[in-house]
Amino acid sequence: MKKVIKWGAIAAGVCLVLIVGAVVLVPMFVDVQKYKPEIEALVTEQTGRSFSMGDDIKLSVFPWVGVSLSDLKLGNAAGFAGDEMVSVKGFEVRLKVMPLFSRQVQVDKFIMDSPRIILAKNKAGKGNWEMGPAGKKKAAPKAETPAAKGGGALPIDSLMVGRFSIINGLLSYVDQKTGMSKEVSDLNLELADISLDKPVKIDLSAKLDGKPLSLSGQAGPVGKEPGKSDMGIDLRIKALNELELALKGQLIAPATAQKIDLTLNVSPFSPRRLFEALGQPFPVETKDPGALDKVFFRAAVKGSAAAVSLTGGELGLDDSLMKFSAQVGAFSKPDIKFDLALDKIDLDRYLPPAKEGQGQPAGAGAKTGAKTGSGTQAKPDYAPLRRMVLDGKATVGSLKAANLKMENVLVKITGKGGVFNLDPFSMDFYQGKAGAKARLDVRKNTPVTSLNITSQGVQAGPVIKDAAQKEIIEGALDADIGLTMTGDTPDQIKKTLGGKGELTFTDGAIVGIDIAGTIRNAKSLGLGEKSTEKPKTDFAELKIPYTASQGLVTIPGASLVSPLLRLVTTGKTHLPQESLDFRIEPKVVATLKGQGDTQQRRGLLIPLVVTGTYAHPKIRPDLKAVVGKELTSPEGIMGVLGGKSGEGETATEGAPAQETKPEDKVKSLLKGFIQ
Repeated sequence: MKKVIKWGAIAAGVCLVLIVGAVVLVPMFVDVQKYKPEIEALVTEQTGRSFSMGDDIKLSVFPWVGVSLSDLKLGNAAGFAGDEMVSVKGFEVRLKVMPLFSRQVQVDKFIMDSPRIILAKNKAGKGNWEMGPAGKKKAAPKAETPAAKGGGALPIDSLMVGRFSIINGLLSYVDQKTGMSKEVSDLNLELADISLDKPVKIDLSAKLDGKPLSLSGQAGPVGKEPGKSDMGIDLRIKALNELELALKGQLIAPATAQKIDLTLNVSPFSPRRLFEALGQPFPVETKDPGALDKVFFRAAVKGSAAAVSLTGGELGLDDSLMKFSAQVGAFSKPDIKFDLALDKIDLDRYLPPAKEGQGQPAGAGAKTGAKTGSGTQAKPDYAPLRRMVLDGKATVGSLKAANLKMENVLVKITGKGGVFNLDPFSMDFYQGKAGAKARLDVRKNTPVTSLNITSQGVQAGPVIKDAAQKEIIEGALDADIGLTMTGDTPDQIKKTLGGKGELTFTDGAIVGIDIAGTIRNAKSLGLGEKSTEKPKTDFAELKIPYTASQGLVTIPGASLVSPLLRLVTTGKTHLPQESLDFRIEPKVVATLKGQGDTQQRRGLLIPLVVTGTYAHPKIRPDLKAVVGKELTSPEGIMGVLGGKSGEGETATEGAPAQETKPEDKVKSLLKGFIQ
């Protein structure tokens, strides 16, 4: 037994001496330069590109196995500018030997000095990175095995890296087909505390097209079975001295559960200055050049491959703040829920500025309706809406849109199976309240829409003035408007519009029309004094009922009650043709009562006819009808002339008096109206 131990010890000692001798003597006597041509030839054969190394090659075996190389160069593909696609000024790696026997990896250093990677794509779409063995077809990629997808245990028990550095790197990309060119320069990456059971510290800095970028923080640990255990993230990204983003949380079992629990915080920045720093034109043209100058975002994001939720969200846009939460599930047929609360916003600031020629009446300029390249109208695809499930709520404290001002806006929208309901939609609107209910049905290729709009006490004058910069009508509006329509283009909607409702204006005026003045002028044949004030017809109540069918809107009997005046309007308007055909029957009455006076009054009936189009309406008194009615009695004749029945024409001085019949006087003066 003693002999066995003795000879065993001797053998072990000899082996140790041989190992130590090999470790010490091999690097001293082995000529590594001898293998340089063989290495270069092997790489050239496998890539089909020229490959060379510098003469500064060092090899170490113990206690660190390592290699140091210099001036590595991999040639570019034929037809591309530049001699090298990849070059590295210096490369050094050192790995401790003895811990390897116990499945422990200890790396002393991994340093890459001045790597340069030049990527390019020619006009034919081929990239210079496409390579393979010279003269051989590229082998088809092998099918990925389950183990290659991640989540398996590592063949090591521990990992420790002393220094991991990439110094002064450069990555360039040029696409000759699109003209796009990007360059990441001054790339420096430092990783510290690299191990399997601790977070790895990250410090990255670079320049994107000369503009600074940086990433700092930590990520990990990855664990002994990467992808199966949770991995923490605490990173901060800075870009172009304008954008700063913080990301903190966990990736939960990224290879198995595939869940995230992160907080995203984008610090306030200016999108305009960001694009300016990138040297790119700002992609959005706004009416207000100061809009989109400040944006920030923060939210907690939780999700998986099946659903994502946002909670505690805040989005700042210039001087507006929106708080929100949202949830999206079943992405293929999305189930969307959201709750938004916006304090205030002026949407007009973000609209594009008006172009020359915009705002023309229909038919005056280019025809409406988007066209495809073949000239046929593009048909919207409603299939995604049929799959969607929607349940959302939004509130806005103060809203301006189309120059209209709204407050305390509430919107609730739900949808499922291609049917969407807006109920309720309410707001405070110009000293009154307005609301709406709507239903959109896209179960078929042509959408069907129903809409009901109500208002109480809304001041119509300021609404029209703000929206259209016109003065048409004044007064408090109570409305109940019901509409139905089929189609998704203006022409289809006009042709199919139907419904019924009623609008009631109280204590207001029709601006631009002085019915009483028109009556007086008609009676005096236009010889009366003309007022310098803007014409206006005051009223106590104006009630407009309507029915609509297939784009034809009928007014069966709109009524206006005003001091000294009553009128009833009947007629119709054809929306597709934009035509007007109305008749106004006013009656001057001997009372100062307004709304509530239903007593029949005697007076002079002067009809008005409204014809023409929306762009060019024509309003005229129906004098032929006036003459036809009033000439039936002497009182009526003299009422038109402003005299008394039986009076003749007074003789002039020096001439015999001649008596002219009233009928002849009327016919002479109104000759043009009664022919």
